[in-house]
Amino acid sequence: MSERKRTVRPGGGHGHGAMMHGGEKAKDFRASMAKVFRYMKKYRFRFAVMFVCAVAGTVFNIVGPKILGKATTELFNGLVAKINGSGGIDFDRILKILMAVLALYLFSAAFSFIQGFIMTGISNDMTYCLRKDVSKKINRLPLKYFESRTTGEILSRITNDVDTLQMGLNQSLTQLITSVTTLVGVFVMMISINVWMTLAALLILPVSAAILGIVMKHSQKYFQGQQKYLGEVNGQIEEIYGGHNVVKVFHKEDDVVEEFEKVNEKLYNTAWRSQFFSGMMMPIMQFVGNLGYVMVAILGGFMVIRNAIEVGDIQSFFQYIRNFTQPVQQIAQVTNMMQSTAAASERVFEFLEEEEEDQKGEGQANVEELKGNVAFEHVHFGYDPQKVIINDFSAEIKDGQKIAIVGPTGAGKTTMVKLLMRFYDVNSGNIRIDGHDLKEFDRSSLREMFGMVLQDTWLFSGTIMENIRYGRLDATDEEVIAAAKAAHVHKFIMQQPGGYQMVLNEETSNISQGQKQLLTIARAILADNKILILDEATSSVDTRTEIKIQKAMDNLMKGRTSFVIAHRLSTIRDADLILVMKDGDIIEQGNHDELMEADGFYAELYNSQFERVQALA
Repeated sequence: MSERKRTVRPGGGHGHGAMMHGGEKAKDFRASMAKVFRYMKKYRFRFAVMFVCAVAGTVFNIVGPKILGKATTELFNGLVAKINGSGGIDFDRILKILMAVLALYLFSAAFSFIQGFIMTGISNDMTYCLRKDVSKKINRLPLKYFESRTTGEILSRITNDVDTLQMGLNQSLTQLITSVTTLVGVFVMMISINVWMTLAALLILPVSAAILGIVMKHSQKYFQGQQKYLGEVNGQIEEIYGGHNVVKVFHKEDDVVEEFEKVNEKLYNTAWRSQFFSGMMMPIMQFVGNLGYVMVAILGGFMVIRNAIEVGDIQSFFQYIRNFTQPVQQIAQVTNMMQSTAAASERVFEFLEEEEEDQKGEGQANVEELKGNVAFEHVHFGYDPQKVIINDFSAEIKDGQKIAIVGPTGAGKTTMVKLLMRFYDVNSGNIRIDGHDLKEFDRSSLREMFGMVLQDTWLFSGTIMENIRYGRLDATDEEVIAAAKAAHVHKFIMQQPGGYQMVLNEETSNISQGQKQLLTIARAILADNKILILDEATSSVDTRTEIKIQKAMDNLMKGRTSFVIAHRLSTIRDADLILVMKDGDIIEQGNHDELMEADGFYAELYNSQFERVQALA
């Protein structure tokens, strides 16, 4: 059971990997979207139904204005006939036309609702499957993947990128279908009414495009600057907030405020310029659109006078002009959104395509029958095969022995533990458990043999009972309490409000570091693994708490093969075997008394720590 604490805030993290900006583009748009559509293959029937509904809803909506124009024409002709005394308004016919238009709009609304419902289902189902695949993928990735990337970057792919992909699919695909259908349909309807008026209306497009291009060209640098300075302001606030005590101690309040005001001034200047240009676009587009209306109105009025067109057709045409410019803007917005969607999908599928750790073992070794004898046979290893850091490591460990691994920082102590749990495979040599090479075991079943207690504790937001039971989920309350007593933490738990039902907060800041360590030891006791790994488990606590933790660890290690990595050599004097490592090699081995008599590197380390303690006393 791995003990590792990762504090994660949703949407948090540092750097650009933590958030997906709207302007981010994919390296290969076509390839990224092709992967998305291949992933959506299983939804192709639902997608086809959604496509038909989207087109049908749009078509019904497009036809409406032309039929409504017939009602206007009927009303106009009736009024003229009444004035001339040759007839009157045919309200029955107008009512039939209006009822037909109402039916069309109801059908349009129904189809639009159905396509929205189906597309939401597709995007949610796809996101669900993606998150499930990502979750499974995490367990199959090698440790080197996580050690070579920041937590924020990995978290961003799993949360922000998947969310961006879902929003993009849900909004952009249906919007693109309806916008293109509307654009084509409206153009056809405008042509069917009058070709010359259509050509006059089309003059709006190049003018609009030219104005948009000019505005976007000038505004882009300000939007980029706004994002840049916003990031700087946020980073500065987060940094200063996190180090507020240090700022106060060194009396740097004025300097911090001055620096903040400089960056904030830059943000203010770029923000108002970007918002000014952004705000200009709508009024300019409306002005150009109104010019188009004036041109069409003049041309249409001239044609009505010459009886070349009906009054109702002009009304319909005005509605179509309004519907013609809107999808053009929507397609531009969708294109930008699709770029973000493609960028997000690229990052998600890049994660899913990472090289996986081989989970299956070469043999059929059964961990249930193992006792805990461990042998290292001429092990050589380097994270980079060209730079070997473990050189010819050999050791024999018997079942139930307590093995201490000591040495200076960078000697290779933790690396040996990673090799033992097969987070990495050795370059050459063998590591055996009860005569079986580690490669004979499935990785997951092999790791079930190990319990770990690390310096960096891992607890989650939940009750104390739930945190301890995490070691063995089927454990009874009595077994959890027995494990807590063995870890010397029962008394502390009973002093808390709610006892074992006390809820630890998200940061687990409502208990001390030593108490966290004791809870993780209780969890490891409950898990009852055959081999234990204790890595610097007492280095961050005071001496009194260390004594408690040491007693708890003694209970934990009874009858189990234990590997203890420690900098405080006083805690491993009773070890059955001490392996002294330096520069990746075991330079000495034996028990405490033997190594002290040898007066070698271990004796030098031990005496230097003893002298330091004496000096501090």
